[in-house]
Amino acid sequence: MENEILGLVLIGVMLFAIFVGFPISFTLIFLGFVFGFIGFGPLVFYLMTFQFSSVMLEQTLAAVPLFIFMGLLMEQAGLMERLFKAVQLMLSRVDGSLYLAVLFVSTIFAAATGIVGASVTILGIMAAKTMTRSGYDVRLSAGTITAGGTLGILIPPSIMLVVMGPVLEVPVTDLFAAAIIPGVMMATLYGFYVMGRCWLNPSLGPALPVAERAESMAHIWKEFLLGLVPPAALVFSALGSIMFGLATPTEGAACGAAGALFLTVAYRRLTFSKFRQALIKTLEISALILILVAASNFFGAVFSRLGTPGMLTDILLGLDLPPMAILILIMALIFLLGWPLEWVPIVLIIVPILLPLVDKLGFNLTWFGILVAVNLQTAWLSPPVALSAYFLKGVVPEWDLKDIYIGMMQFMVIQLIGLILILIFPQIALWLPTYIYGS
Repeated sequence: MENEILGLVLIGVMLFAIFVGFPISFTLIFLGFVFGFIGFGPLVFYLMTFQFSSVMLEQTLAAVPLFIFMGLLMEQAGLMERLFKAVQLMLSRVDGSLYLAVLFVSTIFAAATGIVGASVTILGIMAAKTMTRSGYDVRLSAGTITAGGTLGILIPPSIMLVVMGPVLEVPVTDLFAAAIIPGVMMATLYGFYVMGRCWLNPSLGPALPVAERAESMAHIWKEFLLGLVPPAALVFSALGSIMFGLATPTEGAACGAAGALFLTVAYRRLTFSKFRQALIKTLEISALILILVAASNFFGAVFSRLGTPGMLTDILLGLDLPPMAILILIMALIFLLGWPLEWVPIVLIIVPILLPLVDKLGFNLTWFGILVAVNLQTAWLSPPVALSAYFLKGVVPEWDLKDIYIGMMQFMVIQLIGLILILIFPQIALWLPTYIYGS
């Protein structure tokens, strides 16, 4: 069997093993060994040593556990609950005010954590009972919470963008700058949608009853500033220092983690058990991501050595399709894979396979990275495998899973609109990094 065909068999076996439920990291290492040895013999052992050592020496990846630790501490500090309550009271006379409060807080929380599961869970705990008590539509409420939670995959400092940078061989700072406007655009599109629905049908999100409104605007502003200023200052200082070249991603992440620890202490929310829990959770998530990075890097190297990416590139280029048509096919493939798979295997396995083709077509890799991020954000909202639904169902068991699905699908359509806008107008993603760093 030719090595190029052997590579196709390797991908098929890998996808089958993952769908069946085998652990992804060990599956990639084992299959890389077996197919590599069949394809090019004992060289596979040297290849594994080289790939694992090169990944572990990648300094940018040191930012991953630091950003995760920062997010977990921000979650424990309880600032988001305070901010949500303040925004809710500030907009109490507006139909659909809770939808806007959820989206505003989710945007701030996305910048603070970058972890979708944590965002959806916290938003569900904060907002679901209030929305139900206020007579809000369950489907629109569920869609708003899950869509707002997925902003964490896109808005910097996103863990996914930190991991994607070395894969695309694009500076993480460029990806951070490129993701800001698309992230704000998606949150704005969500806001226009929910307020438009409430304007057409006020019963979907009635204004808060008079008894639940604040008596003093001074109290509202105090809670708003105390809830907004500390996390915003922390996020923007860490992110700004990275984007403007004052610190590397790792240094910025370290400062952010230290600042989050300081805030948690200052708000008297830090206990030994919570601190220990945050450390253990950081270790678990970081180990999961980093061993998968190393395993997928080795797997991708074996796949490339077999010559299959070059063969697939030649076949697709031989179809004589316009480059944009091929890019749309790539986005459709990533969207479909996002249903059963999380972002980690897609970014670390599928994207490197497609990268030679994208590079050959001459597309900007920073723009391509943002397209992938928005696409995977869409996949988090795509039933029946969408994990956001199960995160929300876990904290709001009284909401029917069918209603959560229907609510999510409304926002999935908005996501697709956002993805199309970025496809048609690349400057949505590229203007800010070009403005900051030049061409």
